[in-house]
Amino acid sequence: MSRRGPGLATAVAGLGLAYLAFALTFRGPRSRFWERMTATGALLGAMALVEDPGSRPGRIRARDIGLGLLIASGLYAVFQAGDRFARRTLPAGHNEITRIYELRTLAPPEEIGVRLGAVIGPAEELFWRGLIQRALASRFGRLGGAVLAAGAYGGAHVVTGNMTLVGAATTAGLYWSALAALGTPMAALITSHIVWDIWIFLVAPTEPPPARSE
Repeated sequence: MSRRGPGLATAVAGLGLAYLAFALTFRGPRSRFWERMTATGALLGAMALVEDPGSRPGRIRARDIGLGLLIASGLYAVFQAGDRFARRTLPAGHNEITRIYELRTLAPPEEIGVRLGAVIGPAEELFWRGLIQRALASRFGRLGGAVLAAGAYGGAHVVTGNMTLVGAATTAGLYWSALAALGTPMAALITSHIVWDIWIFLVAPTEPPPARSE
């Protein structure tokens, strides 16, 4: 990650705002989930852009797109394995994964795709791997910052009461945070997040199709 990140006080303030926003997003009326999630993304993304100009991606180049696609493919493979593990070993794993995918029914897929690609995906990278991770890294070093940022990202999902989602968010956070710590360009991280979100949620979910009735 280039240039020194913002201070620890900024990270603390950002995390307080993020945890409150996530609580309101996931605990509010389910029918308006995507509107609230988009508003949360816009709020956190805007904070990141204002408080940490050093994490702005600049011009997205072809190699950023290629790297982003490769990163998304790797994370999708991790989640394919993780989905099978959760369904087989966690008592509530199957039901919790099903509840996550039920969010697809709350809006048309085209609308969800636009929200994920235009706001939610980019904002999450700018905020969590940009503002938060860079701020923590300025105090605890690259490795410490990456681990703490990933833990904070997973912790923001505890409010959902869905431990499978918490585990999934922590895993994804560790994956992206490690890449950010290794110097992966923000443009590639944003590309990967957009592609991964849309692919795993709308195009090729890990949830198996329902069994045909005989």
